[in-house]
Amino acid sequence: MWYFASVPTESALVTPEIEPDDSGSKPRFTLWHGATAALLALGYSGYYFCRSDLSVVLPDLMRDLSRHGFSANEAQIRLGFMASMGTAAYALGKFFSGALADTRGGRRFFLGGMAGSIVFTIVFAMSGGFPIFTLAWIGNRLFQSQGWAGLVRVSSRWFSYSTYGSVMAVVSLSFLFGDAGCRWTMSQLLAHGVGWRGVFYFAAAALAVLFIINLMLLRETPAERGLPAPEVNPRNVYADEEPGVEHHQKIGAILRPLLTSFAFWLVCLLAFGATLLRETFNLWTPTYFVQFVGLLPSVAASRSALFPLCGGVSVLLGGFLSDKLGANGRNVLVVAGMASCTVCLVMLGRVTGHAGAWAPSLLVGLVGFTLLGPYSYLAGAMSLDFGGQRGSATAAGIIDGFGYIAGWLSGVTVARISVACGWSSAFFALAGVSLATALVALVLTAHHRSDLLQNP
Repeated sequence: MWYFASVPTESALVTPEIEPDDSGSKPRFTLWHGATAALLALGYSGYYFCRSDLSVVLPDLMRDLSRHGFSANEAQIRLGFMASMGTAAYALGKFFSGALADTRGGRRFFLGGMAGSIVFTIVFAMSGGFPIFTLAWIGNRLFQSQGWAGLVRVSSRWFSYSTYGSVMAVVSLSFLFGDAGCRWTMSQLLAHGVGWRGVFYFAAAALAVLFIINLMLLRETPAERGLPAPEVNPRNVYADEEPGVEHHQKIGAILRPLLTSFAFWLVCLLAFGATLLRETFNLWTPTYFVQFVGLLPSVAASRSALFPLCGGVSVLLGGFLSDKLGANGRNVLVVAGMASCTVCLVMLGRVTGHAGAWAPSLLVGLVGFTLLGPYSYLAGAMSLDFGGQRGSATAAGIIDGFGYIAGWLSGVTVARISVACGWSSAFFALAGVSLATALVALVLTAHHRSDLLQNP
């Protein structure tokens, strides 16, 4: 059971006194645990200022490029290619950042990702052509790939396995409510006449503020605050060899148990499908609202926040529910979510151009609700389940890496489909991806149930 340790004086916030727990109960959830979760959530939210900025300004950026000799379709395809290259760099970085965070420390990677993203966002805003645009966006996404691995590593050191679903649901609000908040804020800048360059400069400044706050307050382990280490999932892949003693590890010893786990590979396949869907909506929702629905760019940017906003509600509900449903609960919820997402995507593909603004907006929100809850488990609570304190960032990095290998399709491929065949065809293709993902989740659920029966 979580509860907050009392902090009777202001000085206790600096050096909290830890009372001994003679009851033999689980380690307490103290004020420092809550502060750490808040710092991680706010810090990772800031990443989205320098990530969602491209999606928010795409219609404005395409108009700017058209004034420099590019046709609308050519600009859309080239920007889609740029986004895909950035996603490929993000995927590549994921494979390395997880293992490095597990061996060198999560806080370092969490802060390093922020710093690099700030620099390359400024470079993007200062440039004026596709070569520098592309290089800056690749650099931005490469540094951003460090952030989640660092967050997972720090989380694994601070929180008990019995609360992984709930804690990671709260932290995952950073890429949902945080994303929605960032999009809304930047949409207001557009509505008040700020150009795309101004939006990028603002994004870099906002992330810089959160970088400074985390640099001052975030700590790698509870021991640095005088607190005990949390309990680790006894079913993690290192259970037979994880004594809870701090020691330097070789990357090969971390990778081997993960890569020989059938269930782990199934989760990687889930990430492949779910990330493709998520990245498509993250990138192209404002453009879809402008081109198909006919909204103004500022309104489209604001309306695109429905996707992460509804997803955030799903993540909170699913996170707390998964901790209550037992060992196979997360898998069951992924099956239900992806099956429902398939239905929503088919309905979105059947929306006609004269259906009005709210029918597609509502369906985009429903896609976010059904997709993002299951998505948040993969590189969050499930990674902590697999890796414990020893390999959780590595697990998250590999799972996310496979996801973003597929995610690069969300850029240029979706752009080509929407230009050549229309948005309805693009949504029908995405419905097929969602259905395949639901079937993989069903296999994972059956496999996990069989394992639980054999090894109760």
